Amino acid sequence: MGSTGMLNNSIMICAPLMAQSVEQMVKDMHQAKAEGAQLVEIRLDYIKNFQPHQDIQIILKNKPLPVIIVYRPKWEGGQYEGDEHSRLEALHLATEMGADYIDFELKVASDLIREQKMKNDSATKFIVSCHINGMTPSDEELNNLAASMQATGADIIKMVSNVSDITEIARIFHLLSHCQVPIIAYSVGERGLISQLLCPKFGGFLAYASIDRNSFPGMPSLYSVSHTYKFDSLNSETKVFGLVSKPIGHSKGPLLHNPTFRHENFNGVYVPMFVDNLKEFFSIYSSHDFAGFSVGFPYKEAVVEFCDEVHPLAESIGAVNTIVRRPCDGKLIGYNTDCEAAIAAIEDALKGTPISGKLFVLVGAGGAGRALAFGAKSRGAQIVIFDIDFERAKSLACAVSGEARPFEELVNFQPVKGAILANATPLGMHPNTAQRIPVAEATLGDYELVFDVVYTPRKTRLLKDAEAAGAIIVGGVEMFLRQAIGQFNLFTGREGIS
Repeated sequence: MGSTGMLNNSIMICAPLMAQSVEQMVKDMHQAKAEGAQLVEIRLDYIKNFQPHQDIQIILKNKPLPVIIVYRPKWEGGQYEGDEHSRLEALHLATEMGADYIDFELKVASDLIREQKMKNDSATKFIVSCHINGMTPSDEELNNLAASMQATGADIIKMVSNVSDITEIARIFHLLSHCQVPIIAYSVGERGLISQLLCPKFGGFLAYASIDRNSFPGMPSLYSVSHTYKFDSLNSETKVFGLVSKPIGHSKGPLLHNPTFRHENFNGVYVPMFVDNLKEFFSIYSSHDFAGFSVGFPYKEAVVEFCDEVHPLAESIGAVNTIVRRPCDGKLIGYNTDCEAAIAAIEDALKGTPISGKLFVLVGAGGAGRALAFGAKSRGAQIVIFDIDFERAKSLACAVSGEARPFEELVNFQPVKGAILANATPLGMHPNTAQRIPVAEATLGDYELVFDVVYTPRKTRLLKDAEAAGAIIVGGVEMFLRQAIGQFNLFTGREGIS
């Protein structure tokens, strides 16, 4: 998949507004402008007791930005359930009053646009929209649909899907890159997030972003597109990096990597990627545009088989958290930056006290757990491993010359004084912040240090309880920052970040 768009991107950022009163709609328009929107989409079908002549006039008279007027019927996923003639009359009225853009559904567009263009010599642009149900069609079918939409006389065409797998979005990117008419195309939902975030790269007419108090699954906020992703700095040459994970809502990677890319004048963007099937994902996103990946829960072990080559450390650990596409041949090279990052975070907190000879109690034998176990082994610690999958715990214990214990024994486990406890499970991660691994509260004070790989929230329930018991605590943020520095250097081929 390649990008053929112009180097300099001029994408607009549009905030969809769905207020239930005209007064609130006007307030939201001004808020959208203050947060960085360049135009707003007004959903008339959400306004209660809508009075077309009066309400449209108020909206257009008070607009601080160009507006797209949408009056979506129930049969196309909107709220309007009334008479179709009245709905279309309201859209005609908005045209006559000088709305910047009017959105017509494909089903009714052809005759209406021709009629409007004959009746009105105005600057109003017409958007023809289509909501795709079910799986996203093939490239050829999307091209045919785009041609039929363009044939209506549309100035801009708009396609909206609801993908069930992130691989379907590749067809949207292909359409954006090759369409000969201005186009808006994206998917709703969490799996569709990259269709908005990568729109500037692949050449869409506009991307949607929400105002602060209106969040939607799969839609970035106006703040994030202006500050985290900085859409105005992205173009067709931008290299894409992303977190391959499930879920992705907890990720802080974009907040770290994107500003660092810009600081180092590196033309890259880092985005969250909600992946359901690793094999299909790497098969579809195989171009040099997709230059590297972070690997998160639950894929750090499973992803090893999809790498063409694996760095010796990652191979010995059996887990990969960083993948780089080698520029010369496109092969995927797997690395592990978790191992050294986790142990360094623990050692720094101990301020010179060696780990060698200490009891290292590890809960969780997945990808992050394996990195911690091999790191602890490299420092000469005595390792005890608990995991809900006892066979997995035994396998890891064998690899690091440690001891495996059934997970059920954790609650009654009595460590020696001065031991280290490390949680490498997702227990306690947002939104399940009340959870923690079942370590007896009475034993937490016996640990010199308690470490938790979870970094959202920054201080988990486990860390709060351990701190109250007098232990040194180290949060996942400390590990995250260190491993991200290693990832950034691998992504960019630079060694100067520290």
